[in-house]
Amino acid sequence: MKSLLLLTSSGPLLILTSHESLHDQKLLEVLRHKGIGKFVAFEVPLALARTRYGGHFQAVESNLRETDDLRVLDFDGQRIFQLFRFDELGAPNLKEQA
Repeated sequence: MKSLLLLTSSGPLLILTSHESLHDQKLLEVLRHKGIGKFVAFEVPLALARTRYGGHFQAVESNLRETDDLRVLDFDGQRIFQLFRFDELGAPNLKEQA
């Protein structure tokens, strides 16, 4: 499982995904299907997201099964930016899909 911060044209999203890589074509297809074709992504250490979101993380995680592609952990950009510093995140990945 991965936790990813996506900076999209409609705002930041923090997601949990059962895909092992941001480069997984199935994950990119799911994001494109949801209207997210261009974004900057940062991997958020799973333990850090779990600590910062506590019970909410556990509730979202319990609904994420191997057959699920992703779950939104948070879509409130202000809260996301308050909970995580950039130096806690992985390197930025730029994605632009047709």
